[in-house]
Amino acid sequence: QVQLVESGGGSVQSGGSLRLSCAASGYLYDRDCMGWFRQAPGKEREEVGFIYSNGATDYVDSVKGRFTISLDNAKNILYLQMDSLKPEDTAMYFCAAKRCSSVGPYKYWGQGTQVTVSS
Repeated sequence: QVQLVESGGGSVQSGGSLRLSCAASGYLYDRDCMGWFRQAPGKEREEVGFIYSNGATDYVDSVKGRFTISLDNAKNILYLQMDSLKPEDTAMYFCAAKRCSSVGPYKYWGQGTQVTVSS
């Protein structure tokens, strides 16, 4: 069983930065693809970006150039570095994991951490 625990959320002013962490445990090959999602009140969940086991990353257009996903394999921690934050980045942020070989949705989810950006 894979377990994911996020931390690092908080409140920040527009233009500020935050770094979210997601501590992962469990069978490695069940979580060799990991992603960050967010959901704002009244809106659908949105995939912010993901990282493959080979280190390749991709991001939704709205965060490209501002957010960076990285993975510390030694510590089993997934990071989301968020710079130049905007009020529209306000949301609950979740990390998720699955096998890269799976064509289905992400199987494992964390409990989420709140990010609030004020103008």
